[in-house]
Amino acid sequence: MLRNKIVKTVVMMAMVLATLLMSSVMAMADSDQYPKIVPLPNGWRPEGIVVGRGHTLYTGSLGTGAIYRADLKSGAGDVLVPPQAGRVAVGLSYDSRSHLIFAAGGPGGAGYVYDAASGAGVAAYNFAAAPTFVNDVIVTKKAAYFTDSMRPVIYRVPLGPGGRVPAQSAVTEIALGGDFVFVPGAFNANGIEATSNGKWLIVVHSSRGELYRVDPASGDATLIDLGGASVSSGDGLLLHGSTLYVVRNSLNQIAVVKLNKDLTSGQVVETITDPAFRVPTTIAKSGSRLYVVNARFGTPPTPTTEYEVVQVDR
Repeated sequence: MLRNKIVKTVVMMAMVLATLLMSSVMAMADSDQYPKIVPLPNGWRPEGIVVGRGHTLYTGSLGTGAIYRADLKSGAGDVLVPPQAGRVAVGLSYDSRSHLIFAAGGPGGAGYVYDAASGAGVAAYNFAAAPTFVNDVIVTKKAAYFTDSMRPVIYRVPLGPGGRVPAQSAVTEIALGGDFVFVPGAFNANGIEATSNGKWLIVVHSSRGELYRVDPASGDATLIDLGGASVSSGDGLLLHGSTLYVVRNSLNQIAVVKLNKDLTSGQVVETITDPAFRVPTTIAKSGSRLYVVNARFGTPPTPTTEYEVVQVDR
């Protein structure tokens, strides 16, 4: 009897190990099918990045407001949204229901919406006059939320059934309160994320190196206790379960933060670096892979300056 139990235990352990090994091999094989580097057009000046349907990636241009579409499996791509006069594209977000791309408009104080299939403009929203820098955006089931690095507010664009976008008159401005600290003349709220149910937003304060849990209805911000750790130079955010990835652009790092259940505290459990990082700004996920876009801030932008998207493991 004892011998039979031991045999069964050994067999079960062997099956578990085999399953884990197979999963690991499949993940490695899957990763190997996708290029490490996805080149962008020379002179593109990227900042925002988002993954849409399948393995399609989109990244905007700070220089022209254009949006580039790339296939993460082949590395090939094309310009989806042509250059837009007077516009820039900073942070991006994608709504799978409507197949729309939302783009933050930077110093123009605006937000834009494009059809992810055709590249056609769908909507444009004027949020604020100078000084302003509409930096990032996240789409939830009920609304799209935009940060402004020069003003202590979040802009809310409510979404209708199926992600239908509204008229300008529906846009509201939500003041950031609670623990949020506004520093005049500095870059304040930058990257933004949301929980899967849309109950909470997470915002990074670039100059103070802080993370906040924000109530999307009231704007009340609660400082997330990182136990003394800093996420200075924090830029793009990606929330996966209870793990928050924070891109620290000028440091060429991604801080991996494990958050508690109510998002009031977290611990930096890992720092991801890569020799291919050249001032990464924002981050996206596709399957088991993470992608960051190199903005190369500090490198003089010219028509021949090279830019790329870099794949890293999570």
